[in-house]
Amino acid sequence: MPALRQYDVFISHAWKYNNQYYNLTELLNEYPYFNFKNYSVPEHDPIVFNTTNDLYKQLDEQIKQSSVVLLIAGKYIKYRKWIQEEIKLAKKYNKPIIAVKPWGANIIPNEAEMKADVVVNWQASSIVDAIRNYAKSS
Repeated sequence: MPALRQYDVFISHAWKYNNQYYNLTELLNEYPYFNFKNYSVPEHDPIVFNTTNDLYKQLDEQIKQSSVVLLIAGKYIKYRKWIQEEIKLAKKYNKPIIAVKPWGANIIPNEAEMKADVVVNWQASSIVDAIRNYAKSS
């Protein structure tokens, strides 16, 4: 069997809603025949920085290395400065943005829908299919 392609994924999320991030990474980790490297910045493994500019540069590098950006599209995204910066960086590097509707949500913020290349439901198969279809070679 040939080796599986590795997808380089950055998951934009708010630390205040970490459970969504961890549930999403668990879905991806458990999906059969899917291999990904996680370039995200979770609360348990934060970026160490001295200035806001340092943090920005490190986020820039993480997103630059990714092949796709997943955006957990909760109602809070418009008010989270760093999520907004991550969206701008994804656009800067022409990285596809996949907006993932939080579990049980019927709608997502207009901003998420407008910035995303595609919107998917909180279903492992939908998310993985979108990653496979939209991911750019890093």
